[in-house]
Amino acid sequence: QVHLVESGGGLVQAGGSLRLPCAASGLTFSNSAVGWFRQAPGKEREFVATINWSGTSTGYADSRKGRFTITRDNAKNTVYLQMNSLKPEEPAVYSCAAARTYTRVLLASDYDYWGRGTQVTVSS
Repeated sequence: QVHLVESGGGLVQAGGSLRLPCAASGLTFSNSAVGWFRQAPGKEREFVATINWSGTSTGYADSRKGRFTITRDNAKNTVYLQMNSLKPEEPAVYSCAAARTYTRVLLASDYDYWGRGTQVTVSS
């Protein structure tokens, strides 16, 4: 059974940083692309970042480029989302997802497994 568990969320002031780990089990993690998405209450799920199986290729939403960094440690079956210079916005749940493919994946519908998410709130 596949499990993806996010952590590291919380309340942070604008301009601050958070690091979100996503720990995976039950799948061949090193063969999987991983992505991060966010969803605010009443809003659609929004793409944040993605990384390929080896960590050599990444992709970001335009609104996050230059501030967010996605990395992975296949030895620990973990992907990290480093979020810097956070801007005030509505609270959202950040979720990680894994896809059974080597290349990075942009669309939520192309992911096979999802975690439950971790809440992030950025105050002004």
